[in-house]
Amino acid sequence: MNNKVSIHTEGTPNPNALKFVLDKNILEAGSYNFQDKLKSTNSPLATRLFNVTSVEEVFLGKNFITISKKSDVQWETIYEKLLDEINKHFDSGEPVVIKTKVEDQKGESEIEKKIHYILDSQVRPAVNSDGGDIIFDSYEDGILKLHLQGACSSCPSSIMTLKAGVEAMLKREIPELKEVISI
Repeated sequence: MNNKVSIHTEGTPNPNALKFVLDKNILEAGSYNFQDKLKSTNSPLATRLFNVTSVEEVFLGKNFITISKKSDVQWETIYEKLLDEINKHFDSGEPVVIKTKVEDQKGESEIEKKIHYILDSQVRPAVNSDGGDIIFDSYEDGILKLHLQGACSSCPSSIMTLKAGVEAMLKREIPELKEVISI
């Protein structure tokens, strides 16, 4: 069985994160963020990538993998190792993730449904293109809490993007919204 994948890389706004784009989907839906090796046990791919010295975070999107490295390491020293590990994973036939993530959106208010719609249709595609994701945590009393993942979690410009971009967009559509914060 040939599991070879074609991979190209793209830079992200975060100089310590690189987006590895594959020629096939690796997840049916959603995303997974692994902040260290201990938390990657349900992903053979992420666990394999954490074996490369200096990898700090692995984010899996629909057809891409964003890898964040330690700031004192140059990409040139680990790039080929990362490509090799990605190819070895797909050659192995192991799954990308063992457990599937199910998002429960039952019992949402109309405002929460609108927030999800705007995040999914307008915000998430832009954030995904930068190698990250933005995840709804909660909405209460006009305060929206979001998780920034992948390249966005440690990007120097993420708070500015969140406030000037995401918060401003959502406030135009949802007057009840007072503030968006990253948790």
